[in-house]
Amino acid sequence: MSDKTANANTHSQHVPHLPLSGVRVLELAQIMAGPTCGLMLADLGAEVIKIEKFPGGDDARQYQKPGDAALPPSFRMINRGKRSLALDSRTPEGRAVLQRMVAQSDVLTENFRVGVMEKMGLSYDQLKEFNPALIYCSITGYGRVGAMAKTGGFDLILQAFSGIISATGEPGRPSVKPGISLADTNAGILAAFGILAAYIHRLKTGQGQRVDTSLLQAAMQQTYWLAANYFSSGMNTPPLGTAHSLIAPYQVFQAADGGIVIGGGNPKAWSNICEVLGHPEWRDDPRFDHPQRRVQHRAELEDLINTVLANDSVSRWCARFDALGVPAGPVNTPSQALEHPQTRAAGMVIDVPDGLGGMGRGIGSPVTLNGTIDSPAISAAPRVGQHSTAVLKEFGFNETEISTLIEKGVVQQG
Repeated sequence: MSDKTANANTHSQHVPHLPLSGVRVLELAQIMAGPTCGLMLADLGAEVIKIEKFPGGDDARQYQKPGDAALPPSFRMINRGKRSLALDSRTPEGRAVLQRMVAQSDVLTENFRVGVMEKMGLSYDQLKEFNPALIYCSITGYGRVGAMAKTGGFDLILQAFSGIISATGEPGRPSVKPGISLADTNAGILAAFGILAAYIHRLKTGQGQRVDTSLLQAAMQQTYWLAANYFSSGMNTPPLGTAHSLIAPYQVFQAADGGIVIGGGNPKAWSNICEVLGHPEWRDDPRFDHPQRRVQHRAELEDLINTVLANDSVSRWCARFDALGVPAGPVNTPSQALEHPQTRAAGMVIDVPDGLGGMGRGIGSPVTLNGTIDSPAISAAPRVGQHSTAVLKEFGFNETEISTLIEKGVVQQG
C-alpha cells in the first residue's frame, strides 16, 4: 500500500491486526459474484467502497419479495460493512472522480460484460496509468477470450452450461439446479483468491496486475469429479440424488423422524456402519464386500439400510454412528442449520445492524486468523449514496468540488 493511500485511509473500521487493514477496494461490481468478493475482503479488514449508479444503485437492491422492509435481506447479507458512493461514471466528470480515487486505492472490482469498461474509459490499461500498483479484478460470464467472451453470464445459465445441472437430481427424473447460487458465489471466492495472489505479487514487486475469473470458470472448477469420470471412461455422471458416483453407502437415508446422511467412504467406516446397524454379516455379503460391488448394488443396500434406520430417530442413530467414528449427520433445514449453536460458535452466524435502528443476523466470515472470528465488516449494508460526501472528503475532494458534483448530478448523497 502506498504512503498516499495509507495517509488517506481514515475509515473508522480500520482494524490494524487484520491482514487487509488499510487496503482500499472500489467495488463497481454488483448483484452477487462481485459483492461476495468484496464481502470476503471486508471481513479480512479491507475498506470496501461500493461505486453505484443512481437512481437505484446495485440491481440486487430490487430483489425484494412481498413483506420485505427497506433493503432486501439478500442485499443486506453480502453488502454489510461496505460504504456507498453514488456516482455517474458514464460522464466525463464521473470518470475523472473515479480516476482520482483509483490513484489512491489498491483494488478495483467490476463485473460488466467484456468491452463495457473499455467503452467507459475505465479499462485496466486506462486506469493503471493513474496507479501502476492497481489490482484490477474482472468477473465475466464466459471469460475474456473465445467466441462467447462478450456473452452475458448468469448463475443459472452457467450451472447448466457447465454440466452441473445435468448431474443433479433424482435418477430417472428431470435434472434440477442446486438450491444455491453456486457459480456466483464461487466466482466471488475465486476473485478474492486472485486478488490476494496479486497483492502478494505487488508486495514483492510494487506492481499491480489484472485479475480475471468468470462464472464459467467458477462453475467448471466445481466439476472435478464429473470431469474425472468423463476423462477416464468417456461417460457422463448421471443424476444420483444424494448418492455418490464412486462410494456407497454415501447419501441421504431415512430414519424414523427424518433424513440422515451416512458416509461409508473407507473400509473401516463401512465395517462400523454394519456394526451400528446390527448386521455384521453385510461385511461378507458378496453384494457388498467390495467398494465397487457396493456401488453396483447401491439400490439394494439403500433399501436394507433404510429398513433398519426406520426403527429409531435421527439423533439416536447419529449418536451411535459418532461413537464409532462413522461420518453421519442430520439433514437440516436452513433454519435448523442457522439456529444450531455450533454454527454460531464457528462464527458463521453473526449479529449485524439492520439499517433500521435494530439488529439482524448475517453470515460471518468462513476464515479465521489466529483463532479470531471478529470482523470489522459488521455495519449495516448502505443506502444508495449513503456515504458519498464522506468518502469524497477522504479522497481529498473539498466542499466546493463535492457541492458542484452533486449539483451537476454526477454524485448523489443518499
